[in-house]
Amino acid sequence: MPQTKAIVSIENVVASASVNQPIDLNLITKNFVDVEYHPDQFPGLVFRLKNPKTATLIFSSGKMVCTGAKSEEQARKAVEEVVRRLRKGNIPIKNEPVVEIQNIVASASLGGKVHLEEAARVLPKSMYEPEQFPGLIHRMADPKTVILLFASGKLVCTGAKKESEVYRAVNNLHTLLEEKALMVY
Repeated sequence: MPQTKAIVSIENVVASASVNQPIDLNLITKNFVDVEYHPDQFPGLVFRLKNPKTATLIFSSGKMVCTGAKSEEQARKAVEEVVRRLRKGNIPIKNEPVVEIQNIVASASLGGKVHLEEAARVLPKSMYEPEQFPGLIHRMADPKTVILLFASGKLVCTGAKKESEVYRAVNNLHTLLEEKALMVY
């Protein structure tokens, strides 16, 4: 069993949302001074919130992408807050946003060093080319995630759609590294 518990930190939650109706982005720029909209460069408008500190891209199709949240709940709240503010600013939005978590990026520390050369040989679906990238790339099937593992025992986990999957992926990998005696404390 692992001698230490991995310390996991959710860094970014990306959520997509839709209000299933067209949105007039030019009207938003008229009614909100602090949004960013450069349609010649990018078709989406950027609506930033200070709390939670997020950026939501809004497209004329009524689709949205929210980034920067530190939890699933925060991502959902951010989208709901953006829609609430749009309505308050006289942007006609009839429907409630349908929010879906697309990706969770987390960092973690396993509390010890890892033998990457050996791990690359032992772990299935792993790739380690130190000349190209200093970390081992491990594609986990269940939960479906990609983990970038470094010799320091630090890692980045991406691809999860639920916070619980992040913890499961990190713990699965940590347990596997322990069982194969690839951790150095």
